Amino acid sequence: MPAKKKTASGAGSAQVGAIGLGIMGGSFAKHLLAAGFSVTGYDVAPDRMRALVRRGGRAAASGAEVAARSNIVITSLPSPAAFEKAFFGSEGIASGARQGTIVIETSTLPIELKEWCRKRLALLKIELLDCPISGTGAQAAAKDIAVYASGSRPAFNRCRAVFDGFARATYYCGAFGIGSKLKFVANLLVTIHNLSAAEAMVVGEKAGLDLQLLYEVIRNGAGTSRMFEVRGPMMVRGRYTPAHMKSEIYQKDIDIIRAFVRQMKCPTPLFDSSTPFYTAALGQERGKQDTAAIHAVLRQRAGLRGTTPSQRSRPAGKRKSARDRG
Repeated sequence: MPAKKKTASGAGSAQVGAIGLGIMGGSFAKHLLAAGFSVTGYDVAPDRMRALVRRGGRAAASGAEVAARSNIVITSLPSPAAFEKAFFGSEGIASGARQGTIVIETSTLPIELKEWCRKRLALLKIELLDCPISGTGAQAAAKDIAVYASGSRPAFNRCRAVFDGFARATYYCGAFGIGSKLKFVANLLVTIHNLSAAEAMVVGEKAGLDLQLLYEVIRNGAGTSRMFEVRGPMMVRGRYTPAHMKSEIYQKDIDIIRAFVRQMKCPTPLFDSSTPFYTAALGQERGKQDTAAIHAVLRQRAGLRGTTPSQRSRPAGKRKSARDRG
């Protein structure tokens, strides 16, 4: 069951830190500021820091400074190397946090790495929660994400108002690491469903269908999926930017899932069949593009060249919806 909602009445007492202000972390900070929280943030990219300040947040010079100013810190980090540096680098969280600080860790990373971090922080009386996110960057921007929280229940309870400040729903899932396991299962499905959406679009284009019509009809029927609904418009346009999840970053998620299922010796035939298309997208130098770019890989293999029909024929005015075509 989703955790029971609270209002942002706790905003006054929680000094929130945000480390990693990219597509996801930047959205978390934006929503928390809108909910009335005081937010101090740090990112290696100066433009992201400036965006935080424009929204009313406070920029810090390091992760240590963020931790020193906060009693709850949210981390959203792109890789194991960035994770280790953010926590245990010379100016990392561990060197600045006070006893009793809670860290909400939202990244998709190996469970073993997070558990190693949890144990080290526990020696400093700092609590780590494993809280991966279900949702794309676009969903995070719209506050349409779910949090899979795991770890200490009392620490989770102290963070309820913060979760409500940046997420649509928060689930307390149990012992530390269960949140990540659920996230791996969710991303396994995302990997498959994203490819199925691209496959449907390419079949439709080969059949001579209007792709906007296909999108509108399928998304309102039994064949839809959340990935079809979120990434279908990119595929209709044949444009995969701005990225809600960059292909080069998602490859890290694929590698984590692959290691996770192999460790359990669990068969994953659909996942295994899907992953080569993501590798091919990187081979076409589409790493900065959204994972919807696997659509371009399928189009090429189907012998489709150039722009999509939508790009070639879209008039200046607004296209009629399928319903209007009656």
